[in-house]
Amino acid sequence: MIHFSQKASYKKSAEVILINQDQMAKKKFLHIKQPAYSDILLSLTQNGQFEAKAGEIFPVAKDKQIILFVGMGKKADLSLTQVRIIIRKVLLFTHIKKIKNIEVIPCDISEFAICALIEGILIGGYRWDKYINNDAKPQNSVRNTEKNFNIIAPRQKVFDETITVCQGVTLSRDLVNDNADFVTADYFEKVVKKIVKGQKNVTLEILDKKKLKTKGLNLHLAVNQGSQKEPKLIIVKYHGAPEKGGYVALVGKGLTFDAGGLNLKPTGGIEGMRQDMGGAAAVIGALKNTIDLRLKKNVIFVMGMAENAIDGNSYKPGDVIKSYSGKTVEIGNTDAEGRLVLADAISYVSMNYKPDAIIDICTLTGACVVALGNDYTGLVGNDDALIKKILKLAKDTDDRAWNLPGYPELKDSVKSKIADIRNLGWPKGAGGAITAAEFLRQFTNDTKWAHLDIAGTAFVSGDERLYFGHGATGAGVRLLTALIKTI
Repeated sequence: MIHFSQKASYKKSAEVILINQDQMAKKKFLHIKQPAYSDILLSLTQNGQFEAKAGEIFPVAKDKQIILFVGMGKKADLSLTQVRIIIRKVLLFTHIKKIKNIEVIPCDISEFAICALIEGILIGGYRWDKYINNDAKPQNSVRNTEKNFNIIAPRQKVFDETITVCQGVTLSRDLVNDNADFVTADYFEKVVKKIVKGQKNVTLEILDKKKLKTKGLNLHLAVNQGSQKEPKLIIVKYHGAPEKGGYVALVGKGLTFDAGGLNLKPTGGIEGMRQDMGGAAAVIGALKNTIDLRLKKNVIFVMGMAENAIDGNSYKPGDVIKSYSGKTVEIGNTDAEGRLVLADAISYVSMNYKPDAIIDICTLTGACVVALGNDYTGLVGNDDALIKKILKLAKDTDDRAWNLPGYPELKDSVKSKIADIRNLGWPKGAGGAITAAEFLRQFTNDTKWAHLDIAGTAFVSGDERLYFGHGATGAGVRLLTALIKTI
């Protein structure tokens, strides 16, 4: 839990006093009103034991409490990303692993700094430990120890909103991190129904296998042919604007597991493929935030759910399949499956719901990881104003994105000699991120459109990246929520 107070209490119930200190403020101690604490800091700085360098932590025991002096570096050099990174480092610090009550005295109480501090606590402190036995659970997860944070800053509405958005990020991360045989399309449906239950301004359409077949979403069905699990297209129509107005559709790829189909993924590439529903998880996180924040916007939330598994019924390379749009698609590779599910979903939404704009989000291509690494989402679109808005919001939310090119000649890269279009770009291995985006563009019916490839940003395979630990990051949730607020 996070609370806010106007003044530092230094109360006995706080087991840790966390004092953020930049290299300028440490000379004046203006924000430390307790002489005993400012005297300790003065002594430490005079003796050169604490210099307030970025990420420096100095613990002091006093009256059965622990005081952590945390260096933030030079204020002029301090970014909001660095604030989040430092707070995560503090939460991992040995001295507070078992501590539950923490009072935070920040050196900067501006709106943006406190929001970054909150994200450092709730996003940086997240840890996936559902399957770790209780006696072995780590003690520095914010959620699992139910830590209480009292931040010394005047409470603002934006702080509460930031906490809510972080809860949507947590939901997204939990879904991606859990077992693929647990987080199925059926499970996604249950989660969505729980979120929208009792909401009078929400309508729900769910296409199961039978309905997908009746309506002709054959690309979606083909991807799921090798699985015994039910595919779903889940559509939530949220009417939040008081007046009649257009809708924006968010379309998420939801491959609950991607084995690659008959073009089987190799060892080293298949182990983390439960993350391939990161796009749908981002959409459901944004849905939760939209409802919890009661946003007065009109949004369609779309999740295309399937499993790309293998058996004798699996769809095959070389097959030609008729899509919902009527276009025929040559299957150049069964591991280019996400774009097939998205193509049918985008076509279905654009033709039946007629949104003003479509934003799809997906863990789509390894080529995007090669191009941009793991800290930036790939962005492609057909509308300059929409792209500009997304890039600004990506910077504001630290849900980073980088604009990749889209241009008319790219249509030649997905031409087929035996069908209307091919699901694998030419030449092989060249520009895979943008040729995949071009494939999707041809199913938008010229609707204003943007495509977010989170293949690199959705998951941390190693121990840590920025202020994320191992596992899902919730990529896209903060960005999509901010986008909904501004449309």
